Amino acid sequence: MEKFKQQLLRIHQDCEQCPTNSEVVSLFQSVITLLYPHFGTLLINNIDDVDREMEAIKQRASSLFTNYPMLCSEKADDTSHQLISFLPELFQKLEKDVTAIYQEDPAAKSKDEVVRCYPGFYAIAAYRLANHLLQSGVSVVPRIITEHAHSHTGIDIHPGATIGDYFCIDHGTGVVIGETTVIGNHVKLYQGVTLGALSVAKEDAHNKRHPTIQDNVLIYSNATILGGETVIGENCMIGGNVWLTKSVPANSKVYYVTGKNQVEKMNQQV
Repeated sequence: MEKFKQQLLRIHQDCEQCPTNSEVVSLFQSVITLLYPHFGTLLINNIDDVDREMEAIKQRASSLFTNYPMLCSEKADDTSHQLISFLPELFQKLEKDVTAIYQEDPAAKSKDEVVRCYPGFYAIAAYRLANHLLQSGVSVVPRIITEHAHSHTGIDIHPGATIGDYFCIDHGTGVVIGETTVIGNHVKLYQGVTLGALSVAKEDAHNKRHPTIQDNVLIYSNATILGGETVIGENCMIGGNVWLTKSVPANSKVYYVTGKNQVEKMNQQV
């Protein structure tokens, strides 16, 4: 028992200044609340209030990045400044995602409803912030942000994935998007879709393990698409419960029948 106590003491001492997961999540929530006041109680009445909140986010981010032991503390201020500079681009990207979700779902009565109610939007927002931080050299924190969204929505998007504009996740529960997935523009996923790897061997950690989904692809519920060399061509429609480990040419429709996949060319784009 004494040995165990000493082990716990060393763990706590090593992480004495380490920010908690809740502090990391708080950074995400402060950003999303600034962009979309539906998520908090910010009082923004003038430009000075906007400047004040941006500075608060910058200071919070700088403190978090400095104290996280896996980060380069010398770059904390630069990284937090980059975060603030990224906010206009983040907002524009999210507005495109909101537009896609609103246009693709006849049940959505307004864009405001999409922002307030749709788990797909929340998960995408977390991913886009986390992806920026990962690209900026921040480790662990991006994963904490996307795992918060995962626990909140049931949608698991790795921050290392590459996702284009006008991305739509409808319903969303059970969606999995792996680290090296590449998704183009105007792609729509339904619940239960897995974009995963054929192999989970550790030696493949730096290889492309997850599929590429090109522009204007629609993937219905519970479809599973695996493998780093698997490419779903543009304008494809992938049916529900399909299992794919091979590429599909552009303008194809794939659906599951009697134990196998059927692939047909479509006359019209999705």
